[in-house]
Amino acid sequence: MIPKHPQFLEAINDKKKISVRFYSQPDSGVLDRVCAPLAYGPGADAKDGLNRYWLWDYASDPGLHTLSLLPQQIVDLQVLGEGFDPAEFAGELPPTKVAQTVDSPSTVVSSSAAATPTH
Repeated sequence: MIPKHPQFLEAINDKKKISVRFYSQPDSGVLDRVCAPLAYGPGADAKDGLNRYWLWDYASDPGLHTLSLLPQQIVDLQVLGEGFDPAEFAGELPPTKVAQTVDSPSTVVSSSAAATPTH
């Protein structure tokens, strides 16, 4: 987990956007993005079973909005004052086996419609 993990979970519950700085393997560098926090946990399709931070990336290409980050990729995370509406995601929640999600903090998300690129 990252040092600001409690703030990440609070941003999910409060439906607040976050600013995240992370290392992107495809770009071989650090990127900054404004995202909606979706969940924390392993991906349903991931064979490694590692927990990830699942985000909705507003700046990504259409159809590739779901961002999956391992804790060691995250350089910094800040909760912003701006809220978000989960209806914006139109059923494209991450395929995760985690109980902490933006839609329901006490149930498991099982959406297979989301794209899951790991940056």
